[in-house]
Amino acid sequence: MDLKIKGKVAVVTASSKGLGKAAAEALAAEGVHLAVCSRDETRINDTAAYLRDTYKVDVLPAVCDVTDKTAVYSFKEKVIGHFGTCHILFTNAGGPPPGKVDDFEGEDYAKALELNLISNIHLVYAFLPYMKKQKWGRILASTSVTVKQPIPTLALSNVSRVGVVAYIKSLALETASLNITANVLAPGYIMTERVKQLLEDKAERENISYEDALNGVLSAIPAQRIGDPADFGAFCAFLASEYAAYITGETILMDGGMYKGLM
Repeated sequence: MDLKIKGKVAVVTASSKGLGKAAAEALAAEGVHLAVCSRDETRINDTAAYLRDTYKVDVLPAVCDVTDKTAVYSFKEKVIGHFGTCHILFTNAGGPPPGKVDDFEGEDYAKALELNLISNIHLVYAFLPYMKKQKWGRILASTSVTVKQPIPTLALSNVSRVGVVAYIKSLALETASLNITANVLAPGYIMTERVKQLLEDKAERENISYEDALNGVLSAIPAQRIGDPADFGAFCAFLASEYAAYITGETILMDGGMYKGLM
């Protein structure tokens, strides 16, 4: 299926691995040119080379810490200098440390907000003007199922990601008339390095095996499996497509049925 985004330019942050890399690869498979960034220079250059060689698209790699506003705007200048614009923005950052409420101080929440919320806002402000100018844009904010159903051992994530939903909803109301959509992607357990680490932490904390930790998670997922990064990538590519032009301001779960609520 042709998603009608071939030749567009996408900015995908935290894309040297995990969900960011999955999103970048799915977009590259549709012929989208990419600006990718990470704090790890070696890994982002390797990812860029892989995407470039495999999908024959133009890929601009850069080192960028998305919690640093100056670094974000420096990255923006590189992107605009190379491509001239941005059509698709996938905002993403690493998750904060796991733990319960009693495990953290106020300063820990401030850091988590910088990582997951404020970085998102800086990225949108950096690239939204180009979308407005061309009257076409797709903003995809990667969060977590925790914005709908908090996980007790992910207190920082529970708090820091909810603000992203409010921000993206507010943004969507203001940009819909300009053919710019803004949506939140809220994945459940997708088998990335972070999820593997969370399972290892669970096993250590509860003094159980990794397999028992995994089975405990699976018992709460009706699909009875952990999602594949490629599933998430395809989800992103669709929301970035022409076919998703009438979907905006939504928080869409991808969790194998894990969320038990109605709305």
